[in-house]
Amino acid sequence: MKLLPLIALAMACAPAFADDLPDASWHTSAELGAISTSGNTAGTSVTGKIDARQELDDWSNQYIVAGHFKEDEVNDSEGNSTSRRSAERYSLSAKAAYKMVKENEKLFVLAAHVGDKFGAYSRYNTMAVGRSTRWYASPAASVDVEIGPGYFRGERATGEPESGFTVRGAAAMRWQVSQNALLSHIVSVERGTSNTHSIAEAALSTKINGTMQMKAAFVARNDTNVPADKKNTDTQTSLTLVYSF
Repeated sequence: MKLLPLIALAMACAPAFADDLPDASWHTSAELGAISTSGNTAGTSVTGKIDARQELDDWSNQYIVAGHFKEDEVNDSEGNSTSRRSAERYSLSAKAAYKMVKENEKLFVLAAHVGDKFGAYSRYNTMAVGRSTRWYASPAASVDVEIGPGYFRGERATGEPESGFTVRGAAAMRWQVSQNALLSHIVSVERGTSNTHSIAEAALSTKINGTMQMKAAFVARNDTNVPADKKNTDTQTSLTLVYSF
């Protein structure tokens, strides 16, 4: 698979990139997980994500790029082996949040794009604005919530276009279980006139050293209105290495 060496190269170049950062306002993490099998079952699965956050005096910005790809080796009736793509999903998002006078109160604007070759929606674009606040805070844990109106435009797996206004709500919980373990849970829901789109992710990260972590995560994506040949919920369980800089 051509994608695997490219992602590995990006991970290897991350330390050099970190040295070129102009200041300490950027905090970036890059994660990668890959599985390759051979024998009776042959195939390759790759999942990766880059999460870049920028903290300025008045703004908090976040940019996320993520992808999941899977190829299986299948044999035809004559015994010839060919590669078949069985999963192909990528997402891009950018969020800018303006810091208000009250601590942890922000006004945000969010834009996101998702392409999923095998999902209920082959393309899903969304924009949202709103307000976020810290609902709970303690020395070891925090809960942030946000809500606001939005608009989405997408294409169903059947090729039909779909668009409309939405109401978006989200919550993010972080709990520092121990000095080396962090538990996080993120939920977002976009409710429209024809569909409700929701994502839930639970993850446990354990520190290996100052910059490397091991992350186990479970993600569930749900759409209430899907084509007849598609399921409402897609899930993904992953184990990845995370490099932070």
